[in-house]
Amino acid sequence: MTAVAQSSLRLLRRSPWSARFGMVVILAYAVTAIFAPLIAPYGETEIVGIEYEPWSEVYPLGTDNLGRDMLSRMIFGAQNTVGVAFATTVLAFLIGSVAGLTAATLRGWTDQGLSRLVDVMMAIPPLVFALLILTIVGTTMLNMILVIAVLDSTRVFRLTRAVAMNVVVMDFVEAARLRGEGLWWIMRHEILPNIMAPLAAEFGLRFCFVFLTISALSFLGLGLQPPTADWGSMVRDNATLISYGDITPVIPAAAIALLTVGVNFVVDWFLHETSGLKE
Repeated sequence: MTAVAQSSLRLLRRSPWSARFGMVVILAYAVTAIFAPLIAPYGETEIVGIEYEPWSEVYPLGTDNLGRDMLSRMIFGAQNTVGVAFATTVLAFLIGSVAGLTAATLRGWTDQGLSRLVDVMMAIPPLVFALLILTIVGTTMLNMILVIAVLDSTRVFRLTRAVAMNVVVMDFVEAARLRGEGLWWIMRHEILPNIMAPLAAEFGLRFCFVFLTISALSFLGLGLQPPTADWGSMVRDNATLISYGDITPVIPAAAIALLTVGVNFVVDWFLHETSGLKE
């Protein structure tokens, strides 16, 4: 076993039960998302019965408003909702971290220009801003990913710039400049490795916010479009069942909440470990 594997195993053993619970939840969602076509008993858009069939052995979670199997839709929803949220978060971090590192390293007018642009974008509530832009450009999956990634990159920019500002004044960064190292080299080799801990924790939190934003947009009809299975739209499409005491619409909402809680448990533990705080 390598030293890295042994260190990871020791870290896992001393992790609290809340973090282990979060890891299990994340792993379960990841496996479900990756192997959705193999796990789901029916196709994503396959109509298998009449509308709103009750729970049974054939349809463990009943059917939706079009007669599609709810269990299969829930499984494919993990692939779609979680997959899109992850891709959006990665893109947001690429945009925000590069811009934040550039602003912190160059400073001067570059820093002022980027910071003021971010201030303007953050002055508008992100959900309202996303609704406005998606109404104008259309509600395709690509448009949604780009819009949410750009809006969320402002938060990543703020954090990256703040933590990088404390590193760019260090002697080793100045020494790299005097050696003639380029801007990109300094950002990748001198600054980025020293700010990875807060950025990694922010990635988990940002994923939760993106995940909830996508679900909210889908609930409002401007997220992932039919017939794509999405947990937010599944709550909206089957909301009428609540009036009859059927908890089926609560299940996709609970799936959203469970993943959010699980990720937050892991992020809280990671922050505690990397911050140097002790019980």
